[in-house]
Amino acid sequence: MARALIMLLAAVAVFAADDPWAKVKELKGGAELRVYKKGAAQPLLAKMDELTDDNLMVVVKSGQVAIARDQIERIDYRPAAGRVTKETKSKTTDPDTRPGPPGSGSPTPGTSVSSGIHVGSKPDFETIYKRPAPPPKK
Repeated sequence: MARALIMLLAAVAVFAADDPWAKVKELKGGAELRVYKKGAAQPLLAKMDELTDDNLMVVVKSGQVAIARDQIERIDYRPAAGRVTKETKSKTTDPDTRPGPPGSGSPTPGTSVSSGIHVGSKPDFETIYKRPAPPPKK
């Protein structure tokens, strides 16, 4: 009995590794998706909500939409990446010790600090799911 259970679990693990739908299940809610549906000219741009064995639930501008698994040709997702980087620069100036008229130079060192942020571009979409090819007819 224990041996049969181990073999069953191993078979399920192998199937899950080959199941492209399992990869979609690993996506977090809010992930950006591009969903290609059967017969549609343009992909649907949406955010991931939840996934069942039969449906992909996404959020679009008009609200939540359920897309049947058998209607999906391909799903692309945009990987989450840190697009915003912070930068701080600090500069120290030496005192001006040259002789000259009063007030012409600074007798003490100075420091200036500047900071800013840089917003990079979004990463490209990557394909996470493609409808498996149907088995050949006999």
